[in-house]
Amino acid sequence: MPAKGKYFFNESDECRISDPLYEKYRYTSQQHPLLLLLLFIAIIFWTTLIVIFFVTDEAHYHLVFIIAVCAAFVIFAAMYLLLCIESLFRRWLTLFGVTIWICFLIVGYVSLFEKENDYQLWEQVPFFLFIIFTVYTMLPFGMRGAVIISVLSALSHIIVLSIVVSTASQENKESILFQLLANAVIFLCGNLMGAFHKRQMQVASWDLYRYTLKCIQVRMKLKIEKRQQENLLLSILPAHISMEMKLAIIERLKETNDNRQMHDNNFHSLYVKRHQNVSILYADIVGFTRLASDCSPKELVVMLNELFGKFDQIAKENECMRIKILGDCYYCVSGLPVSLPVHARNCVKMGLDMCEAIKQVREATGVDINMRVGIHSGNVLCGVIGLRKWQYDVWSHDVSLANRMESAGVPGRVHITEATLNHLGKAYEVEEGNGHLRDPYLESMKIKTYLVVDPRSKQCGSNNHLPKTRVNDGLKMRASVRMTRYLESWGAARPFAHLNHRESVSSDSSSSQGRRRKEIPLCSTGRQRTSDRTSSQKGRIEEDIYDEMMSTIEGLSSTNPWCGKSDDFCGFSLIFAEPGLEKEYRTIPIPKLKSYFACASFVFLCIFLIQMFIMPKTAKLGISFGIVAVIVALILFVCFAEKCMKCRSERWPFLRRLCAVSEKVETMPLLRLPLAVITIGALLIIAIFNLAAEKNKPANFTGSNDLCAASSPFGNTTQSCVEETYYAYCCILGFIACSVFLQMSFELKVLLLSIAVTVYLVIFNTLPHRNLSFYGNSTRLFIKEPRIMTNLFLVLFYITLILLAKQIDYYCRLDCLWKNKFKKEHEQFETMENVNRLLLENVLPAHVAAYFIGDKRNEDWYHQSYDCVCVMFASVPDFKVFYTECDVNKEGLECLRLLNEIIADFDELLLKPKFSGVEKIKTIGSTYMAAAGLSVTPGQENNQDKERQHAHIGIMVEYGIALMSKLDGINRHSFNNFRLRVGINHGPVIAGVIGARKPQYDIWGNTVNVASRMESTGELGKIQVTEETSNILQELGYSCECRGLINVKGKGELRTYFVCTETAKSQGMGLN
Repeated sequence: MPAKGKYFFNESDECRISDPLYEKYRYTSQQHPLLLLLLFIAIIFWTTLIVIFFVTDEAHYHLVFIIAVCAAFVIFAAMYLLLCIESLFRRWLTLFGVTIWICFLIVGYVSLFEKENDYQLWEQVPFFLFIIFTVYTMLPFGMRGAVIISVLSALSHIIVLSIVVSTASQENKESILFQLLANAVIFLCGNLMGAFHKRQMQVASWDLYRYTLKCIQVRMKLKIEKRQQENLLLSILPAHISMEMKLAIIERLKETNDNRQMHDNNFHSLYVKRHQNVSILYADIVGFTRLASDCSPKELVVMLNELFGKFDQIAKENECMRIKILGDCYYCVSGLPVSLPVHARNCVKMGLDMCEAIKQVREATGVDINMRVGIHSGNVLCGVIGLRKWQYDVWSHDVSLANRMESAGVPGRVHITEATLNHLGKAYEVEEGNGHLRDPYLESMKIKTYLVVDPRSKQCGSNNHLPKTRVNDGLKMRASVRMTRYLESWGAARPFAHLNHRESVSSDSSSSQGRRRKEIPLCSTGRQRTSDRTSSQKGRIEEDIYDEMMSTIEGLSSTNPWCGKSDDFCGFSLIFAEPGLEKEYRTIPIPKLKSYFACASFVFLCIFLIQMFIMPKTAKLGISFGIVAVIVALILFVCFAEKCMKCRSERWPFLRRLCAVSEKVETMPLLRLPLAVITIGALLIIAIFNLAAEKNKPANFTGSNDLCAASSPFGNTTQSCVEETYYAYCCILGFIACSVFLQMSFELKVLLLSIAVTVYLVIFNTLPHRNLSFYGNSTRLFIKEPRIMTNLFLVLFYITLILLAKQIDYYCRLDCLWKNKFKKEHEQFETMENVNRLLLENVLPAHVAAYFIGDKRNEDWYHQSYDCVCVMFASVPDFKVFYTECDVNKEGLECLRLLNEIIADFDELLLKPKFSGVEKIKTIGSTYMAAAGLSVTPGQENNQDKERQHAHIGIMVEYGIALMSKLDGINRHSFNNFRLRVGINHGPVIAGVIGARKPQYDIWGNTVNVASRMESTGELGKIQVTEETSNILQELGYSCECRGLINVKGKGELRTYFVCTETAKSQGMGLN
C-alpha cells in the first residue's frame, strides 16, 4: 500500500512523479487496463494464427511454431486471469511486461528460423513493428525502459536477418542494403511515434492526476467551509432559522452574479416566528459599570467573556437560549425553539445559578458586584430583522415586562411575575416581591411580583473564612485585576474557537473503521509546542485527501470504457450524460495539436523513403509524392506560421491574417478537423496510391518497363512480391500516423481507419496474381502466401489502434470531466467563501473578521481601544405605541414587518460609499446603534490632522440626517408619522468580541453611555449632541443650537445642543 504523503498542496506546489499514490493512480487508470487490452489482442492474434495454420493444412509443416504460439497463448491467458482477479499483482507488472515482450520475440524468431535456408528480409517486419509500438503504448515500462527494449527489438531483427540473409540468400548486395534501410526506416518511425505517444500519455496522466487531486482538495475544503459556515451561522442564529437565512444569502449572491436582478417582492424578507408559552429572563450585573471604568481593554473583554461564558454554560445546562448581551445585561429564553413544559423552572433555576456564580466571584475577590434577575412567562416573536449585523432577538409586551421585572428587582434575588409562578407550581418557595413599589409601570399594570427563595441559602456552610483569606491576599491589587485573574480560572471558550480548529471532515467515519492513522510531521521541532495542534489538524486533512484519492482510484478500477457503468457517461459510446459537457469536450482546445501534424509529416517522410528504397523510381511516383508533399508542407506552414513569420507579419497583411489563422488551429474545431482529415487522408492514400495505379498491369508485363526494371534494385522474379509487401508496411505506417492524433475525435479516427482498412484489403486481395515462382519451393506459409500475412497484420494494427484510440478517448473524457468538476466545485467553494464572508461581516466589522477568520487567524481575545470614535443612537419611540398584539396584525407580526423595513432601509444606506466608515453595532428594540471611526488603525489617530480625525463625526451627522429622510419615505408609503430621535457623542471607546456560543462585536465606555443618554433625553426629529461634539461640528461648518442644561442619569447636569438639520443637509453636499 502506498505510503501517505503530502497531498494538500497549493497551485505553486510541485508533486513528485515518483509519488507512490501517483504510481497507483497510473497503474489503475492506464497500465492495468492497457495491459489487459494488449493481452486480449495477443490472445485473439494467437488464436487466429492457430486457426489459419489448421485451416490451410500447414500445421504439420510448422509444428515448432504452433507449439511456441500455443505456449504464448497459455502464458498470456494465465496473466490475463491473474490481472483480472487479483490487483496485488501490480508489483509484478514489470515482470509481466518483460515476459510478454520475450514471448513476442520468441514467437517472432521461431517464425523466422523454423526452416533453414528460407529467410527473407521483409518477413516479420510488421510483427516486430507491432512489438515496438506496443512496448511504448501498452506495456508498463517507463520511457527509458521502453526505448531500450524497443531499440533492442529493432536492432536484433535488422542485425540477425542481415547476417543470415547475406550468407544464405542469392540476392545481390544492393537489394539487401535497400531492404535493410527500408526496415530501419520502418522501425525508426515506429520508435519515434511510439515514444511520442508514450510521452503525451505520461503528461496527460500526470495532469489528470493533479487535477483529480486538486478536485479532491477543493472538495475537502468545500466540506470544511460548509462546516465552518454551519458553525458560524449557528453561532449567530438558532438552527431553526439559520438555514432559511443561509438559502436567502445564496440566492442574493446568485442575483448579484446575474446583474442584480430586482426582487418581485416589494418587502424585505422577514425571518420572525411566534412562540407561545416561554419564559424570558433578564439579568443585569449591579456595580459592573463602576468596575468597568477601572479596567484596561483586555481586562474588560476577558471579564465579560468569562462572565457571559459562564452564563452561557449555565443556560445550556438549564435548556435556555441566550438571546443577546446588551452591555452588562444578559437575557435569554426557555422554550425556544421547541416548547418545553418546564420553561419557567429552567429560567428560575438559571437565575439562581447566575446569582450564585456572582456571589462566588464577590466572595473570592472582594469586589462589590451582584446579580439582579427578572423573569416573566408569556409569548414572544423571535427572529432577525434588518440586513446587516444580524442578532437573534425577541419582541412582545411580555419581553418588555420581563425587562421591567429586572430593573425593578432586588440585587442577589430572582424577581418573577405571577404568570411565571403559576408555571412553577410548588417547585420553589417564594416571598412577596413588591415590584410595584420600585417601578411605576408594574404599579399601573397591577402586576404582582415575587422573589424566589434559593434552596441553597438554607444550606450555607461554615467555610466563609477560606474566601476571606484569598481576598485579604489580593487586596493590594486593583479590583479589575482580582476579577480578571479569578474569572480566567473558569476557562471560558474563546470567540470563534470552533472555527479556528478545523476538524477532520471524515474523522468520525474513519475512526469508526478502527483504522490506525499515521501522524504526518509538518513542523520543525523548535516550533513543535506552539503549532502541534495545527499540525495534527492539517495532517488529518491530508489523510482525508489521501483516503478520498484512494476511493477515487478504486472507482476508476471499477469504471472502464468497455463494460463499466457510470453516471457521467452514456454506455459504450462514452458520450457525456450532460449535453453541455459533451459540447464543451468537442470544442475544447488541443494544446499539442501542432505536434500531431509534425509527427504525421515525419511518417510521410518515412513512407517516401521506404518507397524510394524499394519501388521503381517512376515519374508517377515522383509526381504523387510531390503533390502530397506540397499539401503537407502547406498544412505545416499554416500550423507554424505564427512562430515562423511573427516578426515579418507586421509588414505583410497576408502574413498577419495567416498568423491569426495559425493561432486558431488548436482552438477552432472547424479549422483543425479539416486539416487533420486532409493530412491523414493524404498519408493513407499515398501509402497505396502507386500500387493501385499499377493494379491492372500483369505480373510479367515487360512492354516498356525497361525504366522500371533498370531503376529497381530487385530482380524481376522477386520485385512484385517485395513491392506489394512494403506497400502493406506503408499502409500500417499510415495507420500509425492516424493514431498520433491522440485528442482528435474518436469517431473520426474510426471512420478514417475503417475506410482505409477496407480499401486496403480490397486492393491487396484483388491484385492480379503475381509470378511467385521464386518462392514456390518454400514450405513456409507466409512466404508462399504473403497476402495472408498482409491481411493479418493490417487487421491486427487496425484493431489494436481502434481499441487504443478508445482507451485514449476515455482518458481525454475523464480529463475533461475532472476539470469540469474541479471548476464547478471551485465555484461552489468560492460561493461558500462569499457566504462565510457575508455571514461574518454580519457579525463583525471586516477588520475584526480578518482577526478570527483567514490565513492568519488568531485565537487570542480581540480587544481594542480607540481615542476618538463617534457613537450614534437613533430610535423610533413612536413604534412602542404603534406595536400592538391582536388578531388583525397576527399578534404583532405585521408591526415587526414594518420595523424590519425601517431597519433594512437604514442598513441599505451603509452600502453607499459616503457611509463606508460607519459601522452598525446592533439594534435594541426600535433603537439603531452605529459608530464611526472604528476602521482607523488604533494609535494612528494622532498622526492625522484634526480635520481628517474629526471628519467621521460629520459623516455620522450626515448618516443621522439620511436616516430621518429614509423614515420620512417609509411614512409616506405606510401612512404613518414616525419620527426619529437621534443622540450623538464622540470620545474614547473600548471595542471587543464577547461570547463563545453567540459571539458579538460591541463597544463600551463612557462615550457610549453618554450617546445613549443623548438619544433618550432628546426630542423627536432632532439630533442631540454633547457640548464637545457640538464644538467640533461647528468647526466643520455645521450649525448647532444650544438646548441648555439637562439632567443625564449618572452624569448630572450636561449642556447639550441640537444640530440644525437644514444647514447640515447643505453641508452634506460639500462632504459628498
